[in-house]
Amino acid sequence: MSFTLPDLPYAYDALGSYMSKETLEFHHDKHHNAYVTTGNKLLEGTGLENASVEEVVKASFGKNQPLFNNAGQHYNHLHFWNWLKPNGGGKPPGAIAKKIDEDLGGYDKFKEDFIAAGVGQFGSGWAWLSVKDGKFVIQKTPNGENPLVHGATPILGVDVWEHSYYIDYRNRRPDYLKAFLENLVNWEYVEKLYGEIK
Repeated sequence: MSFTLPDLPYAYDALGSYMSKETLEFHHDKHHNAYVTTGNKLLEGTGLENASVEEVVKASFGKNQPLFNNAGQHYNHLHFWNWLKPNGGGKPPGAIAKKIDEDLGGYDKFKEDFIAAGVGQFGSGWAWLSVKDGKFVIQKTPNGENPLVHGATPILGVDVWEHSYYIDYRNRRPDYLKAFLENLVNWEYVEKLYGEIK
């Protein structure tokens, strides 16, 4: 099935100073749209035209780098817009909090390690909270890569490409990541994704 650009699930100005209207306009309307447009062109003639985006990501990894780059980024952004919400962030709800306590040493340790993963990703990429072998793990990946190609399922991810934060934070990636966790995360969407893989 061909890739389509989804509408944002909130207004462009809904995330306030934590992620500005200008950032969302550039990031969603230009960057994500380019992954969709280019990805659809690269899908033609691959035999993957009717596959899900997850299937395209896994099938193209290590075999068709241009298609993988665009399919991976499309998959990542489909979720990224839903991992954000107005008045989000803070501590996660019950089941997620309990699992973070069990597997990652509590919320404060999770927050520190998740931010460190995002800060420590050299150049462009992502930081993730994923489920691997039934456990929560923190991962980081370069460029458009995601945990799907490393035997894990992402349930929370943050984009650390500069286009995600440079308009609002300039070179202060740690401040962006802190704002993401404290003010933007849609924990209900994280819960939904976790519920789908248990």
